[in-house]
Amino acid sequence: MVRLALVVAEFNRDITYMMEKVAEEHAEFLGAEIKYKIRVPGVFDIPLAVKKLLEKDDVDAVVTIGCVIEGETEHDEIVMHNAARKIADLTLQYDKPVTLGISGPGMTRLQAEERIDYGKRAVEAAVKMVKRLKEI
Repeated sequence: MVRLALVVAEFNRDITYMMEKVAEEHAEFLGAEIKYKIRVPGVFDIPLAVKKLLEKDDVDAVVTIGCVIEGETEHDEIVMHNAARKIADLTLQYDKPVTLGISGPGMTRLQAEERIDYGKRAVEAAVKMVKRLKEI
């Protein structure tokens, strides 16, 4: 059984709540176990929680869930680029998959609602990566 941890951003919670629910449902469908679920204030805060979870022996992969909606400045791009870069670095540092179930940047609230399935996709990718890496 694949053991997952979820890190869910609370910012734009109306969207991330739905992403979290589809992620949980898909994990159950795939027979994966969610060992931990941590909520953080926003996407920028995700990497530290990911790092702490990757240090745990009973976590095979971490799924990140968040939503970065475009504002009047380029803040959304800065947040997303930095979070994605650090998440990728942690994947390589700890040799465990961390999937990017974060939608954005540069999207409207309506576009974010259309991308709720990113939570499901991120779980799917995590489970596939764990299984495929065991084959190597």
